[in-house]
Amino acid sequence: MSGAFEGKVVLITGGARNLGRALGVAFAAAGASVAVNARSQRPELPETIAAIEAEGAKTILCLGDITDRTIVDDMVAKIVDRFGRIDVLINNAVTHATKPFLDLSFEEWNGPVKVTLQGAFHCTQAVAPVMIKSGGGSIINMGGLFGHMPIPNRAPTAAAKAGLAGLTRALAVEFAAHNINVNYVAPGPANTIRNGPFSFDMTRIPFGRFAEPAEIVSTVMMLCGRDGRFVTGQTIHVNGGLYMNN
Repeated sequence: MSGAFEGKVVLITGGARNLGRALGVAFAAAGASVAVNARSQRPELPETIAAIEAEGAKTILCLGDITDRTIVDDMVAKIVDRFGRIDVLINNAVTHATKPFLDLSFEEWNGPVKVTLQGAFHCTQAVAPVMIKSGGGSIINMGGLFGHMPIPNRAPTAAAKAGLAGLTRALAVEFAAHNINVNYVAPGPANTIRNGPFSFDMTRIPFGRFAEPAEIVSTVMMLCGRDGRFVTGQTIHVNGGLYMNN
């Protein structure tokens, strides 16, 4: 997709590592300028920025908590001041609470909801007017299996991701008149770096393996590119048939 996003500007929340990094590098390789948001200065960030710039792209690092609307507004203003526009918003930031529902405190419940759902609210509401002013754009809400399949001890993430799917459909209807398509990409387990041990019954996946980040990235880029302009309001599962098979 070399040059497919030449002159475009992409904002990725939760962009420090894993899928966020893979998205940033891929869009950079396709000609875009990339704004990377992370909540704090993570050890992986310099490596991520270097990988994006190695593709010849201009980049900007935007540290800040997207659950704070003032910080989000300042971030968007900073990007527009640097690049003049924002064409693609990828709401990728996430946090997890892994605990039985009856043991959850309200703070543990609210963490994933604030970051995933309310963060997407703040970022989308701040970025959409910029897109409208420049004639359109694309918004991708990154979901996951937890919003669609029953998995124990993941109630906060499940609620947040399911809410994000509903928000996607609502915004697709509202923003179509402004030439903005809005879609929800739901990856399954992928070959990424994890904070703790993770086990999974591989026989549940018809393809018999985890996704490579590039396979998820290609779906996102198709939906944001010329070939995906007429696709909106959709939930796209990228999980080797796992969701279909359960």
